[in-house]
Amino acid sequence: MALEVVRPEVAGIDVHKKVISVAIGLPGEQPGQRALTVRRFKTFWRPLQKMAAWLCGLGVTDAAMESTGVYWWPVYHALAQAGIEVCVCNAAHGRNVPGRKRDITDCQWIAGLHECGLLRPGFIPGAQVAAGSPRATARCAGCTWTPTTI
Repeated sequence: MALEVVRPEVAGIDVHKKVISVAIGLPGEQPGQRALTVRRFKTFWRPLQKMAAWLCGLGVTDAAMESTGVYWWPVYHALAQAGIEVCVCNAAHGRNVPGRKRDITDCQWIAGLHECGLLRPGFIPGAQVAAGSPRATARCAGCTWTPTTI
């Protein structure tokens, strides 16, 4: 029994420090078929913009990415600027599957889970919340600087 496809044009992205792997799942030529394309991009801003333009050119409307560190930030912003809805998911949600040890299979697995609606997005704060976070971080990190206005 196959799972129902909820999001027909999706991308699954596995994010690392220097390179990202992107798998795209698009409707195939025949009903029920899926066409899968995989590419890798460097994590500098220009390649990320090219990746976002490539996804938009193929009609991708949703993307899910998995990252355990802060490396997802530039990827997220490049996709959001291009108008693609981004789901930053917890890496632990899709990890308990044996045999997925390579970046290519990881991004394909993420795309498959996202097209069926099985990934939960993580919390990404809005602009007002993010503007206040450097002050909170500075105080929590043991910095002696204290803000004069809160």
